Amino acid sequence: MLHCGWISLAHGLTLALAGVAIVAVFYQRFWLLAGALSGFLLVAPVLATSLYALSRARERGERTDSQVVLKTWLNWQRNHASKWGNDYWCLVQFGALLAFAGTGWVLTSAALITLLAPAPVLNPLDFFQHVVLARHGFLFELWLAVGGVLAAPIFASSVIAIPLLLDRRLTLLQAVVASWKVILANPVTMALWAALIMVLTLLGMGTFMLGLIVLVPLLGHASWHAYRELVDASALPEREPL
Repeated sequence: MLHCGWISLAHGLTLALAGVAIVAVFYQRFWLLAGALSGFLLVAPVLATSLYALSRARERGERTDSQVVLKTWLNWQRNHASKWGNDYWCLVQFGALLAFAGTGWVLTSAALITLLAPAPVLNPLDFFQHVVLARHGFLFELWLAVGGVLAAPIFASSVIAIPLLLDRRLTLLQAVVASWKVILANPVTMALWAALIMVLTLLGMGTFMLGLIVLVPLLGHASWHAYRELVDASALPEREPL
């Protein structure tokens, strides 16, 4: 973060502004907002792709400027035989799958709250009164359990998959399998890592999104280093420098 400076912080600022916009639009529809904010954790790995690219460039002794970010999103493989092949679009495919999962959770969360809450949930106070602190039923526990069942396999599939796809030439399935192997080989450590990501993200949101300005790039760069320490990818062919 210190080396990349404003470029790293710009990622956090962008997501913080997006969070503020979502809250402003859906503040009086908290039955929908609760799922949207928690679903952020599902799509966060793909949103941090250019942070991984910056860390990769820093590690390789390359320039870490705005061009790295632009090329990551617009032309992430400089030289490629065919940009219509599956290999070129693997990151886009994975991002679409995460977006689909996030959308599914938003709809599931909204359905649980609107159908099972004893009163309409229109704002954060309603959510705490009628869901979190409800005297009857187990709506909040059910909401957390369903969210956890959805989030756990997504975390296991993506924890190192996107940095690996960015760094090495392999298929989407191979990257997901490698991510699961990391989880199975280090269950306690990875559970702690997942908890840290969740707590720090909630902390960032709880500070009126201001904390995300620092925490998003911090977690993004840290995720790259987690990948580098967890996976020996030396036998796989490298992708071209950005």
